[in-house]
Amino acid sequence: MTELPEGLRALRADVHRELRSLDPRAADRFARLLTDTWRQAMRPTPDGEVFVVTGDIPAMWLRDSTAQVRPYLLAAADPAVAAALTGVLRRQLRYVIADPYANAFNAAPDGSGAGHLDEPAPGPLVWERKYEVDSLCAPLQLAYGLWRATGRLDHITADDRFATAARTIIALWRVEQDHEACSSYEFRRMGGEFSYDTLPRGGRGALSAPTGMTWSGFRPSDDRCHYGYLVPANALAAVSLAGLAELAAAAGLDGLAADAAALSAEIGAGVLAHGVAEYDGDRVYAYEVDGLGGHLLMDDANIPSLLSLPYLGWCGPGDPLYLRTRELVLSDANPFHYTGRHASGIGSPHTPPGHVWPLSLTMQALTSGDPAEQVRLAELLLRTDAGTGAIHESFHVDDPGTFTRPWFGWGDSLFGELLLLLAGRSTAALHPRAAGSGVTPGRPRS
Repeated sequence: MTELPEGLRALRADVHRELRSLDPRAADRFARLLTDTWRQAMRPTPDGEVFVVTGDIPAMWLRDSTAQVRPYLLAAADPAVAAALTGVLRRQLRYVIADPYANAFNAAPDGSGAGHLDEPAPGPLVWERKYEVDSLCAPLQLAYGLWRATGRLDHITADDRFATAARTIIALWRVEQDHEACSSYEFRRMGGEFSYDTLPRGGRGALSAPTGMTWSGFRPSDDRCHYGYLVPANALAAVSLAGLAELAAAAGLDGLAADAAALSAEIGAGVLAHGVAEYDGDRVYAYEVDGLGGHLLMDDANIPSLLSLPYLGWCGPGDPLYLRTRELVLSDANPFHYTGRHASGIGSPHTPPGHVWPLSLTMQALTSGDPAEQVRLAELLLRTDAGTGAIHESFHVDDPGTFTRPWFGWGDSLFGELLLLLAGRSTAALHPRAAGSGVTPGRPRS
């Protein structure tokens, strides 16, 4: 992708003007990230699809690619922008149909990636076959956002690719509602420094029992789950299925809509029945559970997270259960919450101790009802980039110059969503919402 379409140029100019009164650095950063993602990360293919490189890793993650292009939905009235986003979606759908258990893919079937270390060995199109529930939410979210942004349905009705992928996702999530009895998925990483990624019990994962939720082998950090039911990922799955039900009904795919709505209700009920635990005499969301009484109280910076539940559309930001959970995860009770001279926030076992992730700082702002906190966190992110002008994967709370990943597209784009919010332009209306969340999605444009 080279020249920005008119719709993106207009969005960039409008937001730059609106942010200059807040902070010229914020205005300039938004202009840069909007341009860089389009020109550097999005790579069109001859068949009209778009491959989205995650950053300094030359692969396309399903989850990351939706997050990386989400700000462009605000300019999707421009046919060129809509066509590019449709190209991203169609590439995602191709990957889901090829291997719904994979999380990251190659631009061509050349066998690149970590697959040569893994058992069972993935196909040559797969960069990595770590099964993560949220990966399959990504194309559903992008398809819904395109509909809400444009009112168009041609991205799902042009052929049967969307319906095939959606039915594949529903079928897999139903299999993984009873991983022990129904699933054949295993993951072992043999040798090398990442052998710790091998799932317990010979690659099957920790023992679990049915809860109504759907099992996940790995977290959105790409780290293995301790327990099989990742609660925020299941919340996102329930929301994504609710959005799929809306979208499919609008397209006249009534059977698909009914199946999506039914599974959404089952997974959502499972979250509420089994994904809540006791902490300090009160009820909070657990991060992971196993259906056998085991639960993990923590949060990870990667999204979906417990901190992000309102952003995901699972609940409103004032929901009492969420607020109690938010208080826990933003405190020392979360073993991955770090405080230092330059920052305080949530990190991840994926990165060294003492490293906070800008993703979590951005999400803290996006889920805050306090405009002053949103501005404070935006300014914090602007001054902890080590002078690089980029949002990194993580940085040390005592030294922002110690960071991981010089180019992390997801972090840049999520920060772009925060800057859009500060400029009075939110992407929230383009997210699906769970029934009872207290938030109504925006109406599609005619």
